Amino acid sequence: MRNTTLCYIEKDDCYLMLLRNKKEVDENKGKWIGIGGKFEEGESPEECLLRETKEETGLTLLDYRFRGIVTFLSDEWGCEYMHLFTADRFEGEVTACSEGELKWIPKSKILDLNLWEGDRPFLKLLFEDSPFFTMKLSYKGDTLTDIQTKIYR
Repeated sequence: MRNTTLCYIEKDDCYLMLLRNKKEVDENKGKWIGIGGKFEEGESPEECLLRETKEETGLTLLDYRFRGIVTFLSDEWGCEYMHLFTADRFEGEVTACSEGELKWIPKSKILDLNLWEGDRPFLKLLFEDSPFFTMKLSYKGDTLTDIQTKIYR
C-alpha cells in the first residue's frame, strides 16, 4: 500500500499535464497524468503535494483544493491511495521534468489524451466542480474492471 498525491494545475482553462516518457521502468509510461508522486516518510498530503509540484514543475503553489481520495487496486501493482488536488494559483516558471514532457492542455482536449481508463471518471468530476469525493478503481493489468464512487455534499 502506498500514498500518493496528484494535482491538476490550471491556467487559462488548461491543465498542466505530464506525459510520462522518460523513465525506463514506469507503470505510467506513455500515459498523460497530472503532477504528483509518492509520500516521503512523515509527510502530510499537502506537504507531498507542494514538494512534488516544485520538484516536477518548478512551480510553487499558492492555493489549492483537496478534491478527493482515489483508491487504486491492481493485480499488478497492489494498492494505492491517491490524494487528488487542483490548483489555480502559483508562482514561478515551468521547468523541465525528469519524468516526462510537461504541457498545458486545454481542458476540452484532456479526455482525448492517452489516459488511464480510470482517470476519466475522476477528471469528469473535477470538470464539473464536484464536491469532495472518494473513488475506488479496480484494475486487472491495464483494464479497469470496477468503479465505485461516493460524493460528499
